[in-house]
Amino acid sequence: MRVQTRHTPAFGVARVLLDPGEAVRAAPETLLASRFGVTETPAGRGGVRAGKSTTVVYTAPSDGGWIDFAPLRPGDVYPLDVGGGTGWSVHRDAVLVRPSSVRHDTGWVPLQQLFGADSGFLEHYSGTGPLVLAAPGPVDAFELGQGELVTVRPDYLLAYPDSVQCRLRALDPGGPQSLRTGEGLAIDFAGPGTVLVHARNRRLSGS
Repeated sequence: MRVQTRHTPAFGVARVLLDPGEAVRAAPETLLASRFGVTETPAGRGGVRAGKSTTVVYTAPSDGGWIDFAPLRPGDVYPLDVGGGTGWSVHRDAVLVRPSSVRHDTGWVPLQQLFGADSGFLEHYSGTGPLVLAAPGPVDAFELGQGELVTVRPDYLLAYPDSVQCRLRALDPGGPQSLRTGEGLAIDFAGPGTVLVHARNRRLSGS
């Protein structure tokens, strides 16, 4: 699977180029167009959310194919290269397209430790391949060296690798807080690793 992007960062579209018989998973509302012959199979839930309840498996025909996907709201699209034995924690509303070679790791222990029994605003992915993310604004990155620290608000967080250490804390212990949305919270990160963010507030943009 290869990914080409266009119209970024304001109205991004991701073209997924598939080898013969290769499959990807996405929400049906995000399919813009495809080469004739691409088949669709309902798949239910599977880590492609962005406000949508179902996903579809799209499979290329015997001679390969392409599919264009567009987020439901304006913003950037970003192919995140998952591989090298390192998984990524990704905002739960950010995944646009997931290849079959990338796993959605439900019940990943470090996130359970971060959020406790609640369902938080992050999900974990591992495997090999480009995981296509949708962001409400241009994607930016903090490249952290060993022990280097940065604090990020959840409304702007896109993804970070397993090599990065993180701590979730309340901005105001007496104020409103939500593990589901990140309201009232901040995340402290320590390198080494790359923390991906987007330059637009997710809640204010309606994502």
